[in-house]
Amino acid sequence: MSTIEFNQMLVHNAEFLKPFAITLTKDNEQAKDLFQETLYRALANQDKYHVGTNIKAWLYTIMRNIFINNYRRKAKQQTIFDSTPNEFLLNINQGAVSNDGLSKINMKEVQAAVHHLPEIFRNPFMLYYDGFKYHEIAEILQEPLGTIKSRIHFARKLLKEQIERH
Repeated sequence: MSTIEFNQMLVHNAEFLKPFAITLTKDNEQAKDLFQETLYRALANQDKYHVGTNIKAWLYTIMRNIFINNYRRKAKQQTIFDSTPNEFLLNINQGAVSNDGLSKINMKEVQAAVHHLPEIFRNPFMLYYDGFKYHEIAEILQEPLGTIKSRIHFARKLLKEQIERH
C-alpha cells in the first residue's frame, strides 16, 4: 500500500476517533491532543499496518493504548516515594516456594482462552491484568465499580473453566 493510499484511508476513517477521545478523556482539549497523538502514531507506524486489517480497530487500539499509557504516567507522577531506610528488611528470613502448577499451564492455551472471552469481560480483565486497580478500570471504562468487579470475577471463572476443560 502506498503512502498516499494509506493517508487517504486514514483521513476517511479518523473522524470516529474524536467522540471516542472525548469519552476517554472527558475534556475537549485533552481529547484533541489524544486524537492528534493517535494520528501521529498511526502515520509513524504505517509499516506496521497490514493491508486488509480493519483500520478503525487499528486506530482504536492505538488511541486506547496511548490513553492507558498516559493514565499510568500521571498515576506514577502522583506517587509519593518514601526515602526512609528500610534496614529492618535485611534480617527478615525470606524463602520462596516454587509453584509447579503454573509451569503445567501452557501459556498459549491461556492466551487463547483470554482471546475467546466475550469483549465485555475481556476488556476489564486485561486492564486488571495490566495492573490497574478496580476503581481505575471503572473510570476508564465508565462503568460502576461493582460492575467492573463482577465482570473481572466472571472472566476469571470463565478462564478457569476453559483451562480445566483442556
